[in-house]
Amino acid sequence: MLLSLSLSHKNMVVLSKPVVHTDLANFQTCKSTSDIFTGVPVIDMSDAIAAKKLIVEACREFGFFKVINHGISLELVAMLESEAVDFFALPQQEKDRSGPASPFGYGNTRIGPNGDTGWVEYLLLSTRPALMLHKPNFPAISETLWFAADEYVSAVAKMLKEVLEMISEELGIGPRGCLSGLVGDEKSDSCFRLNHYRPCPYLEALSGRNLIGFGEHTDSQIMSVLRSCNAPGLEIRLQNGTWAAVPSDQTSFYFSVGDSLQVMTNGRFKSVKHRVVSNCLKSRVSMIYFGGPPLNEKIVPLCSLMEEGEESMYEEFTWSEYKKSAYNSNLGDDRLKLFEKIK
Repeated sequence: MLLSLSLSHKNMVVLSKPVVHTDLANFQTCKSTSDIFTGVPVIDMSDAIAAKKLIVEACREFGFFKVINHGISLELVAMLESEAVDFFALPQQEKDRSGPASPFGYGNTRIGPNGDTGWVEYLLLSTRPALMLHKPNFPAISETLWFAADEYVSAVAKMLKEVLEMISEELGIGPRGCLSGLVGDEKSDSCFRLNHYRPCPYLEALSGRNLIGFGEHTDSQIMSVLRSCNAPGLEIRLQNGTWAAVPSDQTSFYFSVGDSLQVMTNGRFKSVKHRVVSNCLKSRVSMIYFGGPPLNEKIVPLCSLMEEGEESMYEEFTWSEYKKSAYNSNLGDDRLKLFEKIK
């Protein structure tokens, strides 16, 4: 249980005393990544013409980019983070009333149903059709947390739709809304996650290795939008196979291409593998909106994007089928491989 947890609204720094956990054998470790990656593409949303081109280039090269001048209220972000901090500071017994996650609800160290673990506790919430409708299932969540999360999700979903529309325009694919409309559909199967990574007091015992907070994986949906506090921990895997530490930036948002968008672009965009490593001194709170299509939506390459004679790299499937397959797999599995066409 957390002994103390506080938030500086000015710097949005989450501080806490480490949680004692005597058995690290159940948690994965990785080699330390010492260098901060300075090559993350930065997209200025105030320049729409330039932004469209840069977003597509970033999706092709990295599957990942940072958005600035996004127009989302930092006061809203601060309120949500403060409420999340308060929730994760509750006694463990109180938090457990909103779990176990299956898949929605509160989870602690266990990620999914197949034995994956991480140095993390989290809240996973469905946004379909609206967050507030799910409140009775999770009694430990305060009214103010529900309100802040609902407002935040609405703002981020709107930003994601804007980004997806920019992608469509730059690639020349249509009709209008063919991408953004999937996330904007009232049946959109999107979700929202709040993660809390506690400090780990035992990192010295790991002989220079890092403790995995959330293991390497790709996101299954169309695109994900991440925002975190000012603590480090996020890493992405570059195309050369090396891991790169992403600099923390509490005022910006990070976008990552999901498996579904990789299929819809027939491999032109690549879903990015990412992970989170633990820090011995600072807690890390992150919030991720996963923009997903309706359950019955067929995930296939967009016809208007395909060149003459180009064949799909993947078998046809619905989002429901892929979601079920991903849920039944381990976190680090190459989930799309099962749907690749055999050459």
